[in-house]
Order: sequence, then structure tokens, then C-alpha cells
Amino acid sequence: MNKLVKTKELYSSVPEYLSSLFDSSEYPWEMLPKIKDYIYDLIKKGIPGYTLISENVLVGENVKIYPTATIEGPTVIGSGCEVRPGAFIRGSVITGESCVIGNSSELKNCILLDKVQVPHYNYIGDSILGNKAHTGAGTICSNLKSDGRAVVIHGDVDYETGLRKIGGILADGADVGCGSVINPGTVIGKNTSVYPLTSLRGVYPSDCIVKSTKVVVKRV
Repeated sequence: MNKLVKTKELYSSVPEYLSSLFDSSEYPWEMLPKIKDYIYDLIKKGIPGYTLISENVLVGENVKIYPTATIEGPTVIGSGCEVRPGAFIRGSVITGESCVIGNSSELKNCILLDKVQVPHYNYIGDSILGNKAHTGAGTICSNLKSDGRAVVIHGDVDYETGLRKIGGILADGADVGCGSVINPGTVIGKNTSVYPLTSLRGVYPSDCIVKSTKVVVKRV
């Protein structure tokens, strides 16, 4: 089972306003240090149909934001998204269309593509989530190693990222069960599902079921 990690292998499509960022990054974690400046550039240029609702917060059409949600800039929220009560967007966040950012979920320095759901008590930091990716209630993207050293992606080979903070890299259709911990630099392949309460570490292939940290079976 191949452990794919390149950007073009993990994501089949991206919103037009993200295309240059994705096209210029061979590996998805290379985008993480660029997110903040990329958003400022988007705000400066503007996106058709998008409106600045507060300082450095650019929002698309038909976005539902509950009164108790907090959104700090720079942030871009795609059209049709829902930001539920108590959500905390700490800045350097870009979403595609029709995403759900759930109650008491916290996001920082991350990208969500179209139709991503982080609906209940999730922490998504220094992470990239592909189209229709989903994290179950209480799923956490742990983005800093206990020793503070740069994160290494452990796939078929080891990838030295040079970055101290990397959370989860979820491909299109990845689905992580409730209460799971995505350890720093974990990559989950396309259409792979993860059992609840799993501690994830390393690179998981596409089209699989992850039953525990090291028990992975091919989906039939």
C-alpha cells in the first residue's frame, strides 16, 4: 500500500483562489508557513462575491456565523460555510465552500477545502484538510512534538520538514473517528476511514480502514 504524500496525490481539486498556493507546493506542509501572507494578498486583491466583515476577515456569500463565534484575521471563509456557536478561528485560516466549523472548535493556521466538516470540539492547527474530509467529535490535531524539534513525516521514506509545528494532513474524503489524536505530521490518504479513539502517527495509505495505530486494512 503506497503512502502518498505529494500535494497533487492528496487533493483532486481546490478553489480557484487557492490554486496558485497548491500548485507551487510539491508537499502540502510547504504551504503552512505561507498561509498568513497568502491571505493578506487575497484580501488586497479581493475575491468576487466576497466581503470584508471585519478587519482582515473576508467572507463569501451565504455564510452563517453564530453570534458567539469568534473570528480573528487574517481569515477567508468560503461561501456557504457555517461557523457554529463558540467556534474560535484564531487567524491564518482559509476555507473552501460549504464547510462546517463546529461548536467549540478551534482553528489556526490551516486550510480547509470544500465541504470539510470539523463539527464538534475539534482542534485544527497547522493542518490541511481535503475536500469532504471529516473529523469526529473531540478529534485533535496535535501540532507540536513534546521535544519541540522539527517534525519529520514518516512515510515510505522520511521527509525532513524543518517545521516545528505541523498538525494533520488529511486528503480528500479522509474520515477520522471521534476522540482520535492526530499526532504531529500525520498524513491520512484519500477516502481512508479511522476508527474512534485512535492515536494516529505516520502516513496512512488511501482507500483503507485504520483500526488502530498500526492496524490498517484495505477497503474492499
